[in-house]
Amino acid sequence: MKICKRCIQPDTRPGIYFNEDGVCGACLWEEEKKNIDWDQRKKELDDISNWAKKQTTSNYDCVIGISGGKDSTFQALYARDNLGLRCLLVNGEPDGRTEIGNRNIENLKQLGFDVISLRPNPKVLQKLVKRDFYKYLNPQKITEYSLYSSAYIIADQFNIPLIIQGENAGLTLGVSKTGLGKGPDALKINESNTLGTGWKEYLEVDGVEERDLYFFHYDRASLEQKGTKAIWLQYYLKEWSFFHNAEFSMKHGFSGYPEDFDPIDIGTFVRFAQIDSDLVPVNQMLKYIKFGFGHAMDHACYAIREGRIDRDKAIELVKKYDGKCHDRYIEKLCVYMGITKDEFWRVANSFRGPMWQRIHGDWHNSYWDDFTKQLKL
Repeated sequence: MKICKRCIQPDTRPGIYFNEDGVCGACLWEEEKKNIDWDQRKKELDDISNWAKKQTTSNYDCVIGISGGKDSTFQALYARDNLGLRCLLVNGEPDGRTEIGNRNIENLKQLGFDVISLRPNPKVLQKLVKRDFYKYLNPQKITEYSLYSSAYIIADQFNIPLIIQGENAGLTLGVSKTGLGKGPDALKINESNTLGTGWKEYLEVDGVEERDLYFFHYDRASLEQKGTKAIWLQYYLKEWSFFHNAEFSMKHGFSGYPEDFDPIDIGTFVRFAQIDSDLVPVNQMLKYIKFGFGHAMDHACYAIREGRIDRDKAIELVKKYDGKCHDRYIEKLCVYMGITKDEFWRVANSFRGPMWQRIHGDWHNSYWDDFTKQLKL
């Protein structure tokens, strides 16, 4: 297993890039940011915004896909208040939305935006979530199809010329080996790790027809023919970051978990990330089982890159919290899928990656053994 020489990210993340010096793509992006002409990038963003205002034949200049989280709150306010765009916000509703998630969506509405919510048929979604659990150990996979596609569908139907997405995983996570690349073009989000397998694979699910999947994909060819642009806002803004967006959004009414929350419950020490659905903590635990890392690892790496903690502190936090998940989240998912907890763990354990070893009946993550060895080199 290869581990980044600067942060502590492993090479088990699908699509991850490492250079010849053993530095991951996400850390390389942090270095690259220091040499970017951000004034020029901002001018490019202003030009795109002015183009959208002139181009639109709709009531709106842009569509922004939102979850109500820290990033989408920042996106919406920046697009309206800094770029002068008339924004239509579109929310692809998740199943199992949390009370905090509902509050954050309402907060965005009250900040002065028109909002459309799209929710796929819950009966269909339930089948697809269960299918992805068994096939990919990723019950959240199909929900990302509707989450991302919703903005593109509305842009197409309402003839809105600009779609503003938040961050490109090719930069933030260093997965530039996927179809996303490192550029500003978000129209090709269907080439990401999650969406890249294609929506048509879900036609194999019993009782699911093509017309049941309307909210799970967008017509990229139609958008391209219309000249619609889709951009990653992160590409143009120096200030964009995991922690900056949270601090900004909290000043504008965004809520995270209470300050006295238990990190063991959700598998991370951060209280403001991906909090809109009860599916997130258990899905991150499953990611930990499959790839050897979860939420705490991601968040610790962000903190290292922003200079907020050092590697030693990151290791301490990850060892303490990564892969943890309260039983109530697992039980909710089992009830939702109609399976027992024994069946849940049978399936989950069948996906354990090569970093896992069974020692005296317990599962041991050898990631840290590899990490310790590499520290000594």
